[in-house]
Amino acid sequence: MSGGEADVKNSIWMRAVLYGGVFLAVGILAFATMGVGVANVKHHAYEEAIEEYEEAKYAYEDAKANNASDGEIKALKAAKEEAHHHEVDAHLSYLTWRTAGITILLMCVTYMAFIGLGGFMNSIYPDDHGHDNHGYGGDDHEHHGSGSPIIFSLGVLLFLMGFPSFQAVLGNLLSGVDANLGDLGLSMLGLTIITAGVANWWREDLPFIGNHEQIATSDPFEGQHIRKAGIWVFIMSEVMVFATFFSSYLRMRTEWCTDWQYSAGNCESVNVLTASDFLRPNGGMLNGVGGQGDFMTILPGAINTFALIISSYTIVLALKTAKQKDWTAPEGLMGKLMPDQKSAVRNYLLATFLLGSMFIVLKLVEWSHLVAEGFSIGVQPAEGVIDYTGQAASIFYISTGAHGVHVFVGLLVMLYLIFKADTVGYDEKNAQGIEYFGLYWHFVDLAWVVIFPAFYLY
Repeated sequence: MSGGEADVKNSIWMRAVLYGGVFLAVGILAFATMGVGVANVKHHAYEEAIEEYEEAKYAYEDAKANNASDGEIKALKAAKEEAHHHEVDAHLSYLTWRTAGITILLMCVTYMAFIGLGGFMNSIYPDDHGHDNHGYGGDDHEHHGSGSPIIFSLGVLLFLMGFPSFQAVLGNLLSGVDANLGDLGLSMLGLTIITAGVANWWREDLPFIGNHEQIATSDPFEGQHIRKAGIWVFIMSEVMVFATFFSSYLRMRTEWCTDWQYSAGNCESVNVLTASDFLRPNGGMLNGVGGQGDFMTILPGAINTFALIISSYTIVLALKTAKQKDWTAPEGLMGKLMPDQKSAVRNYLLATFLLGSMFIVLKLVEWSHLVAEGFSIGVQPAEGVIDYTGQAASIFYISTGAHGVHVFVGLLVMLYLIFKADTVGYDEKNAQGIEYFGLYWHFVDLAWVVIFPAFYLY
C-alpha cells in the first residue's frame, strides 16, 4: 500500500497501466484512420491537383508563346490561377489530416508513457512501502519533504539539453521528411527520469485525503496553504515570461513598416508579414508570394479560444462538485453519465482534458498550414528587399509554442487528477488539488485570450 493517510493498494496503480493501454489504442486508431487512411486519399487528390495545375500552367505559357488572342490568354490565366488555388487547398487538406493523425499518435504515446510508466513503477513497490511515515500524513502527521523535485529537475535538464535535436526530429516527422530517431535519445532519457520523479510524487500524494495540509507561518502568506502560496508565486513568474513575448511582439509591430503604413505613404516598401496577415481572409502577400488565408485558416485558433474558455468552466464544475456536500445526480442523460459524485468529478476533469487535447491538435494543424503558406522562420527575403518575416515567425512560434507547452504540461498533470478522481476520489476535504491546478489552468486560458486577438486579429 502507499504511504500517507488513505489505504491505497499497489493493485490500484495497475489501473494507470490500463489507462496507458487505452491511450495507446486510441493513438494508433486515430493515426491509422486520419494520418494514413484519410490522409492517403487527400494526398492522391493533391497529386491530381498538381497535375491539373501543371497542365493549366503549360496551356497558359503555350498560348502566350504562340501569340494567342488576349481573351484566350486571359481565360487561360484565370484557369491557371484557379488550378493553383485548388492545388493549395488540396495540399492544406492533406496536411490537416496527416498532421492531426501524427499529432494524436504522439500525444497518446506520451500520455501512455506518462500514466502507464508511472502506474507501473508504483505498482511494483513492496506492499509495506507505505509504512515509513513519509508523504502527507503518516503516523506522526508530519510531511518529511520529498526528493521528487530533484529527480524531476534532473530530467528536465537532460530533456532541454537534447531538445534541439528532439524538435528537429519531430519537425521532420510531421513534414514527412526522413528523420534519425537516434537523435531523440538524450531527450527521451530526460523524459524517463521526469516520469520517475513524477511517479514518486504521485505515490506521495495519492493517499492524501485532506488532513494535515501544510500552512504558511510567515508573511506575506501567513495562514495560507503552502501549496496555494506556491502556485501563486509560480503564476507571477509565468506572467513575467509571457510579458517578454508580448513586449517583443508589440515592439515589432509598432516599429517596422507594415502594409497599412505602406498604404499611408509612411515607408517605401512593405518589409514584413505577420501571422495575422496569413490568417485573415485573402492571406498575405510578400514579393509576389503569399498565403491563402480564409475562414478555414483562422478557424483552428477561433475554436481553440472557445475550447479553452469552456475548459476553464469544466474545471470549475469539477471543483464545485468535489466540494459540494449535498450533491445530487442530475436528471436525464447527464444523470446517466454522472450517477454519483465521484464519477461526476472525474468526468468534468475528463472533459477539460479532452478540450485541452483538442487545442494541441488544432494548434499543430494550424502551424502546418502557416509553414506551407510561407510563414516560416526559415523564409528567405527576395534580393534587394529587407524583410523580417523570419523574425515575425520566430516571435509567433515561440509565443504560441510556449503557451502550447504550458497547455500540454497541464494535460499531463490532469491525467493524474483524473486517475485520483477515479480511485481515491476528491471531496470537500482534499479538493485543494483541483483548486490549485485550476488556478494554473485559468492562467493558461487567460494568456490565450490575450494571445488570440494580438497575434491572430491585429
